This record gives sequence, C-alpha cells and structure tokens, in this order.
Amino acid sequence: MDNVKPVSEVEGTPVDQVFLGSCTNGRIEDLRAAAKILEGQVVKRGLRMIVAPASRRVYLQALKEGLIETFLKAGCTLCNPGCGPCVGAHQGILAPGEVCLSTSNRNFRGRMGCMDAEIYLASPTTAAATAITGRITDPRSVVKT
Repeated sequence: MDNVKPVSEVEGTPVDQVFLGSCTNGRIEDLRAAAKILEGQVVKRGLRMIVAPASRRVYLQALKEGLIETFLKAGCTLCNPGCGPCVGAHQGILAPGEVCLSTSNRNFRGRMGCMDAEIYLASPTTAAATAITGRITDPRSVVKT
C-alpha cells in the first residue's frame, strides 16, 4: 500500500539528512533543478546533504556545467555515482531516530541502513529547499523569482 501525501501535509518536519541522487533522481536535469535552488544558499547548519549523480557521464556533465561547484559551495557532500546511501551501503547511513528526505525510489524500513530511521521521498527541488531550511519544505516557498 502506498503512503503518499502532498508536501503540505508533512511540511515543517525536521530532517537530519537530505539525499539527492541515486539512479532514480540523479539525472542531469535533477541536479540542475536542485542546483538552481541551492545557488548562493547554504545547507542548514547541522544537516547533512549528500549528492550522488546517477552515472559517471552525469557527474562529468554536472562538473562541466558548474553544478558540482554549486553543491560544494552550498555545503553538500558529493559521492561517487553508484549504489551507496540509498541502500545503506556507505556514506549516508542513518542512525536510530534520524529523519532523511531522499530522492531515491524506495523508503521501506531499513532502506538506508537503519530500521529505526524515517525516510521521506521527494523531488529534487523539495530536497534542495529542505536542505536550506532543515525542515521538509515546499520548494515554491524558496524559489528565486
């Protein structure tokens, strides 16, 4: 059974980590959308934001476009492409009681390495907005006009 809600129903929930990437939402267009929101911003103090491009090709394109620099200046941690945080293998494993907003495609219990953590799935733009505020945030509230 799906557990899907509009961002307005979970908005304001504090998070410990934001994960942008994986094979699902680490495409170049996903990185571009998140970088647009993060440009000139910084990740909320005490929050971890991990970015993992979907492939080597995407990583190189993001580097060429300056997206990697945007993420690093905002305070994100960059991972190599491949399975990692979303499967609980390395970099980004959650601790008991932690909350993560992730752009990966699954959030079953234990998905990111801990049975006692919570994982919310969201779009890359919601991930970027949440990283700035430290709480689940509708990206429309932080978009630059």
